[in-house]
Amino acid sequence: MSRSSLSRRQFLALTGTAPLWSASALPCQAASRWVDHRTHGPFQVQATFPLTNFAPLFQELSALELELQRTLAVPPARQRVDVYLLDDQQSHRELLQTLYPRVPYRRALYVQRAGHGSVYAYRHAELPVDLRHECTHALLHTNLPMVPLWLDEGLAEYFEMSAPRRAFGHPHLAKLRWNFRLGMVRGVESLESCQTLSDMGAAEYRFAWAWVHFMLHGPLLAHRVLVHFLRDVQAGNPPGKLSERMVQAVPNLQMQYARHFKNWHR
Repeated sequence: MSRSSLSRRQFLALTGTAPLWSASALPCQAASRWVDHRTHGPFQVQATFPLTNFAPLFQELSALELELQRTLAVPPARQRVDVYLLDDQQSHRELLQTLYPRVPYRRALYVQRAGHGSVYAYRHAELPVDLRHECTHALLHTNLPMVPLWLDEGLAEYFEMSAPRRAFGHPHLAKLRWNFRLGMVRGVESLESCQTLSDMGAAEYRFAWAWVHFMLHGPLLAHRVLVHFLRDVQAGNPPGKLSERMVQAVPNLQMQYARHFKNWHR
């Protein structure tokens, strides 16, 4: 398998930074602080603070699983996803440093190995965005053996917004329109060359989101290409490159892509 097809999960696993562990295997200084536990759909949530006020967010995550089934035709999660929430950034940083010392620190992190996914985040204003993003990764990888890195991140970027804001309310949209005006356009072929997370800068995340948006809200043929691609991945059929499928299936692809965002208004 080429590194260009590695997902976030596979990248971490291959670098030797995603050991198997469970809640009972957490470092004592961390495990002793879990004060609340909730189950919502496939998500097993543990936190170092009371979760009473977070029920709407967890219900939203359960709804996210249904939305992925509806839009991407992926089946329900086959395994549970453990979500660990820390009270502040310092304790979050310390836990990740203990568990994954070779992984660069991230505000929220998803890792998976041997079919078991875990999400780590901490309480702050953008926690809902972080959880929707990382839990999208987790839900995808409970069923799919691999997702190309750019597509993995593009889908997570799309679904990180609350449901009412996904189609029209992402901050990427305004910046993307400026990119189009200046002739700065990234094709799927370019995104497919991203080999690791370090290759995914702000522009790559934005255009990965844009192509996902196009496939979900643009021509029906583009949406079918995405669904069939993921279906082949799930079935273990060699999916090839999504860029090649798109070119073959969608007439005047680049023109339709540009027109999609030019005309995209509420």
